[in-house]
Amino acid sequence: MVVELPAEADIGCPAEVIFDLIVDLDGQGRWLGKSSAFRGTVGLSENPAMLGTTYREPGPLGVRNGTVTEYDRPTKVTFHQPMTLKMGLGVVDITMRYTLDPAAGGVTHVRRSVAVAVPSRLRLLQPMVVKATRHESGRTLAALKTYAETFGGGGVG
Repeated sequence: MVVELPAEADIGCPAEVIFDLIVDLDGQGRWLGKSSAFRGTVGLSENPAMLGTTYREPGPLGVRNGTVTEYDRPTKVTFHQPMTLKMGLGVVDITMRYTLDPAAGGVTHVRRSVAVAVPSRLRLLQPMVVKATRHESGRTLAALKTYAETFGGGGVG
């Protein structure tokens, strides 16, 4: 069963700047601090990320091996990042999609949707995985909003 975890925010920054922050996986540390679930992105095949870019995100439960599967600057980017669980427990399928809709007054409506599918034999872990993913998704979107509104008006950096 796939669980969809949507999060949304209106960010006072142009869509192009927000999109560029999202796809600059090597520069995520500027705006997204590490957490118990997110320890950084490594092994990038290219940066900024483009269609087909691959990367890894090691975490406490396993490693997410990601690929950019959709790329339409500045409105949409999708990351497919199945997580191979430690101790050979299986793979949690994760797809994360950002959709950016520019609005009036330099505001961009950002939707971050994460789809999570836990293997049936690990269903007992699903509530824990969903809770952690929901928390991390909200934290990520809030950090993106704060950084973009503070530093994005004059460009990334």
